[in-house]
Amino acid sequence: MMKSRIEYVWVHVTDDAAFPGRDGAGALVYKDRMWLIGGWNPRDKVTNPIHSNCNNEVWSSSDGKAWNRVKPNTHLDNTFDPASDWEARHTAGYVVFQDKMWIVGGDPLLGHYQFDVWNSEDGKTWRWVNPGDPVPWGPRVLHYTVAFKGRIWVMGGQTLPQFAAEEERFYADIWNTTDGIHWNKVESKGPSWSHRGMIGGSVVLNDRIWLLGGGVYQTPSMTNYQSLGEVWSTPDGSHWECHTKSTPWSPRVYHDTGAFDGKLWIMEGAAQASPAARPKNSNDVWCSSDGVEWHEVPDTPWSPRHAASLFVFQDALWMIAGNHMGRDVWKLVRKR
Repeated sequence: MMKSRIEYVWVHVTDDAAFPGRDGAGALVYKDRMWLIGGWNPRDKVTNPIHSNCNNEVWSSSDGKAWNRVKPNTHLDNTFDPASDWEARHTAGYVVFQDKMWIVGGDPLLGHYQFDVWNSEDGKTWRWVNPGDPVPWGPRVLHYTVAFKGRIWVMGGQTLPQFAAEEERFYADIWNTTDGIHWNKVESKGPSWSHRGMIGGSVVLNDRIWLLGGGVYQTPSMTNYQSLGEVWSTPDGSHWECHTKSTPWSPRVYHDTGAFDGKLWIMEGAAQASPAARPKNSNDVWCSSDGVEWHEVPDTPWSPRHAASLFVFQDALWMIAGNHMGRDVWKLVRKR
């Protein structure tokens, strides 16, 4: 284990952001603001009254301290019309693409899989992109979603029969689209990664898509999570390079990833000390310039968590919320 050669410091922005606590919320930077989209909190029955414990509200901020609720939760009961607004969800696919914010797919907590794609130019009004044309890569959840080279990419993921009835499946396939309606399956050429998902955020660095860690959520036939400590990247979605299968950070799922200051970043998540161990919330922070040599940023001041929301915004790396259900906001900056 090595400490980061460049010194960074965490700045505590607030413990009392206006939004209710949540995990699995979308985290996008768009029009000079951070946007927090949807999320899950079983304790908050005011915001999340439906049985999925999720919402479809949208919050935004230009400084991390003052948050504005741009869109309220409209999915409050069984009178909700899914043709007019997106269903409550968390851990979906979220990207900025063609100067819009996009939501791609969803989760199974309403008892069904969400095959829809939505976009918005203001966070308040959302357009259903593919009515009548469900995505061809469903049913799946916990997929990895990236905007790269003029396309939206969806990879990996799985079904969760214990939440929504469907054959148990684990995916290692790759799809992309230029419009959210017409999808192309991309064939791997040469070595590639095994089935996985549960990776928060997305990473594009040095004109490549990067896949950091990930794994599989437990299912009726698999009683524990499966976590990986691998690093893969690709310049085109077809040709993949494995940079390492043995990272100094523990294999993990529900972690967050991003590209900041010319480096790959991975932090927090449900880390697994061994294949038989139950995942444990973490608060470690790691960075790398090449995916092989990793450096730990020491002295993380925020509490362990998983499924937080990570933003790269205003020359800082922002860590917000997570499954501890706090309303804290932090940012990592270079030490001056």
